[in-house]
Amino acid sequence: MEQHITSINVSEIKSLSGFKVRTCNANEMSGEGAQIGHLWQRFYSEIAPELTSTSQVYGVYTQYESDVTGDFDVYACTNTPINTVETESVDLAAGHYLRFSGQGSMPHAVIDVWGQVWQYFSNEQCPHIRAYKTDYEFYKSSDEGEVIISVE
Repeated sequence: MEQHITSINVSEIKSLSGFKVRTCNANEMSGEGAQIGHLWQRFYSEIAPELTSTSQVYGVYTQYESDVTGDFDVYACTNTPINTVETESVDLAAGHYLRFSGQGSMPHAVIDVWGQVWQYFSNEQCPHIRAYKTDYEFYKSSDEGEVIISVE
C-alpha cells in the first residue's frame, strides 16, 4: 500500500449524519468491548441502501476525552440526508489537518493508514502535534481511503 501525507486547511464546516458509539482504542484493539466493527455493520445494513452515486462515506472521531488512551465518539456517517432511520449529526470542523492516504482492500487499507498515523505522531522528530478535536476517515472509493487528523 502506498502512503501520502499532505497538510490541508479546511475552511468550511461539513454536516454529516449517521450512527455513533463511544469507545476507546484499548477496547477496540483487545476485542473486548469493541464497537467500531458493529457500528459499520449497522451503517451498511441500515444506511447504505439509502446512498446515491453522489453520497460520500465518512468515519468521524471526535469528543476525545484526552489522547489516544481516552474515550472518544465514532460516527459511521454520510453527507446524504437519511430519512428512513433515526441518525445523529456530526460536523467536520474547519481547521488545520494532515491527510494520510492509502490504497488497498478495505477495511485493511484504512486500518494500515491508522497504523501509519500512530507511527508518525509517536516519532520524536514529528513536526506536528495532534489536536484531538475532530479526525475522520473519508472513503474515496472501494479501495482508496484517507485518514484526516486535526493538528495544532
